[in-house]
Amino acid sequence: MINHRPIRFLGLILLIFFPNILSAQSSEEDSPTQSIQEGYQVHIARTADRMKVDGKLDESAWEAARPAENFWIAFPTDGVKVPANIQTSVKLTYDDNFIYVGATCYGPNDYIITTLKRDNPLFWNGDVFGVMFDPVNNASNGFSFATNPAGVQTESLISGRTGTRGEMNSGGSSGFNTAWDNKWYVEVAHYEKYWTVEMAIPFNTLRYETGKKTWGINFSRGEPRSNAWHAWTPVPVQFLTVDLGYTGQLIWDEAPKKVKSNISLIPYGLVSYDQDFEEGEEANTQLRMGGDAKVAITSTLNLDLTVNPDFSQVEVDQQVTNLTTFNVRFPERRLFFLENSDLFANFGIPPMRPFFSRRIGLDEDGNTIPIAYGARLSGNLTKTLRVGLMNMQTRESDDFASQNYTSLTLHQRVLDRSVIKGYFHNRQAMKSGEFTDTDFNRTAGAEFNYFSQDAKWQGFGGGGFSLSDGLEGDNYFYNIGGGYDGKNFSVYTNFAGIGDNYFADMGWIPSAEQYDAVRDTSIHIGFHHWYTRMNYTLFPKDQSKVNAHIFGLRQVLDVDNSFDFLQQRIIAGYTLSKANTSGLMLEYTHEEKNLLFPFDFTDGEPLPAGRYSFDYAEIGYQSDRRAYFAWAGGLQYGSFYNGTRLQTTLELAYRVQPWGNFGLNFVYNKLEFPDPYGEENLLLLSPRFEVNFTRNLFWTTFLQFNTQNDNF
Repeated sequence: MINHRPIRFLGLILLIFFPNILSAQSSEEDSPTQSIQEGYQVHIARTADRMKVDGKLDESAWEAARPAENFWIAFPTDGVKVPANIQTSVKLTYDDNFIYVGATCYGPNDYIITTLKRDNPLFWNGDVFGVMFDPVNNASNGFSFATNPAGVQTESLISGRTGTRGEMNSGGSSGFNTAWDNKWYVEVAHYEKYWTVEMAIPFNTLRYETGKKTWGINFSRGEPRSNAWHAWTPVPVQFLTVDLGYTGQLIWDEAPKKVKSNISLIPYGLVSYDQDFEEGEEANTQLRMGGDAKVAITSTLNLDLTVNPDFSQVEVDQQVTNLTTFNVRFPERRLFFLENSDLFANFGIPPMRPFFSRRIGLDEDGNTIPIAYGARLSGNLTKTLRVGLMNMQTRESDDFASQNYTSLTLHQRVLDRSVIKGYFHNRQAMKSGEFTDTDFNRTAGAEFNYFSQDAKWQGFGGGGFSLSDGLEGDNYFYNIGGGYDGKNFSVYTNFAGIGDNYFADMGWIPSAEQYDAVRDTSIHIGFHHWYTRMNYTLFPKDQSKVNAHIFGLRQVLDVDNSFDFLQQRIIAGYTLSKANTSGLMLEYTHEEKNLLFPFDFTDGEPLPAGRYSFDYAEIGYQSDRRAYFAWAGGLQYGSFYNGTRLQTTLELAYRVQPWGNFGLNFVYNKLEFPDPYGEENLLLLSPRFEVNFTRNLFWTTFLQFNTQNDNF
């Protein structure tokens, strides 16, 4: 039987807590986005010109178009207009196939161009111009296109929750899907006191609602000499310039018509040759063929298909030294799973997700499990309803049974930016082409996510359950939380938990698996998790040298379902953010850990089960990221269980503008425990060499030497 008590209790909390928020929101006469879009409107008209994308903006269509101009500073401060000598002016036009964006970016021509490689994270450290579209204008998902003075391209999918700058800098979920790729065109031109951008974005690249004459839109500009970000509309400093709650309004002279179906076919062929000379085996030659297809069912609904996929274009995971007692989560990079990925992935909280696409076709070590085929339908059915439906089939191998994975998710937008959403996931083994009756796992649940239109307030809650053969009761999952993100003060907290019999075979809940080093096995447990963060940011009046002082406090507490202690971590920190992009970080951590089973960090005897308390401090420094040579380093030292830990990190980066980036990442950990638990020296060395021959041809060599995994 399903234990409904936690879900009923959660429902009572939701009924008590959220109606007040709902009534407060619905009583607002004008939401912030509505008022922003009333004051920030840009018109777009059809052009009869034959547009040549050369960056020069010399067609008559650009002369006739009305500009979006008078940008605001969005970072390191807000509420201030950009100085006239570094302002930006943007115009738009369109024809049957493309939206054209023309921008004039004023300022000195000593550009900072960090890379010629497309979609490189270093791109954002230099001069940047970008446009963001919200075609449905419902603040739930958008499309971002950006370039630099060398015409380098990068594009992203934007979710309705991009978070704050603090979340992004601390590695939190940013709401960006930077692995999304589509074909569009851009060229730039340089002048003495400005540079110009000319973009051509195909209609069939976007998902939009036909018959709709108003879209959400915003423009942003990265100006690295002043370490600043600019936006067309006024965006509060704590939020990113692509936040969908602060868009202006794009008004069409006539609603864009439905374009021809966008169908992309990507076939591949792979020949491999291998021979074991030591065993004297004969050579083995294999031929593999397959491909992917992307089909636009409607202008807002997309179908992805794959047959015998090969993910060789995906970059290898960047290894880390793992000194926790749980597995590390690596991001999804396979293109098939990326578009509209938030539809499936954004349930639960970051350390407890009912769905994680890397559980399909990859084992826990990142090795490939062959996929036979897959289909994935995702996008908007209506203006307010989004759907995700996926089915994947893996092949049988010597180590794994054939598996079928099915997922269905629905997102219904309510109020302005809030969402009611639900999911169903099913994994079922197959034998001889038939589903088995015993080897399966199913999870289902629903959530309500509230976001105020200005993105400062959030609240959420949800519940779910799992079904597995032979398990009854204690199969619940719940999560509830909320927060506030103001300019100076922000606070966030969440509670979540699972029953002892809750399993999510398509999800990611690492703390549920407690490893026993003596028996070399993991034991599944239920637990309750509480996380809280608080930050206070002080912005000096004079920001010529210092942008901000950030004081933070974070706390994590886990207990099992008998409310016996599992672990706790309290972190107090300070960050100094300087105007020249350098920064200083100080942290002090107190940690307590109840090892339920023996665990080993060295080749010595495993640490015995029991409760441990330890403290450590860390200092880190980041140099000026705009410089040709930049570096970052850190030192951490303190107790570690019943021993000590010293960690040293060093990152070196040298840039030859604009064609070369050369870097080295060095992480060294020294662990010392009393006898007989041993000691360990762990080294992670990762050099990277990147040469850009043109904007379309690159050479990258990325090496990783990891003594923890004995891997090179």
